[in-house]
Amino acid sequence: MLRTAGLRVTQPRIVVLSSVQAHPHSDTDTIYGLAREVLPVVSRQAIYDVLDALTVAGLLRRIQPAGHVARYETRVGDNHHHIVCRSCGFIVDADCAAGEVPCSTPSRSGGFVVDEAEVTYWGICPDCATTTNSVTPRDRTPNKPLGKERA
Repeated sequence: MLRTAGLRVTQPRIVVLSSVQAHPHSDTDTIYGLAREVLPVVSRQAIYDVLDALTVAGLLRRIQPAGHVARYETRVGDNHHHIVCRSCGFIVDADCAAGEVPCSTPSRSGGFVVDEAEVTYWGICPDCATTTNSVTPRDRTPNKPLGKERA
């Protein structure tokens, strides 16, 4: 996969790619922690560099829900969207409801040739909806870190 994308095969690249495959929608700190479990001497800067190289090569997709840190996933090139929990930050993929890429075509394009649509749906996940302390949309803290991982 790395060679096909024109990248050298290195331990940090293998570990980062594996970490993101196993933990989609992870942020840099999570990926760094996972990488350090396998490569204890890897630096935070090396992880940033690897994430950038893998994203530029098209092996990772970087998403950044409004007001939150960047997240990474290996599901690239299919123009899917995301649903983000306002309470805990849990993210799930949402396939396009209808149509071809891009599945959300603007009514007026202003002369642009649209080749991708990025949509983020916001709501409360099932786990948070069952708790008494879940937040409402107006209570959302813009800089609250996303982070709950689920199996």
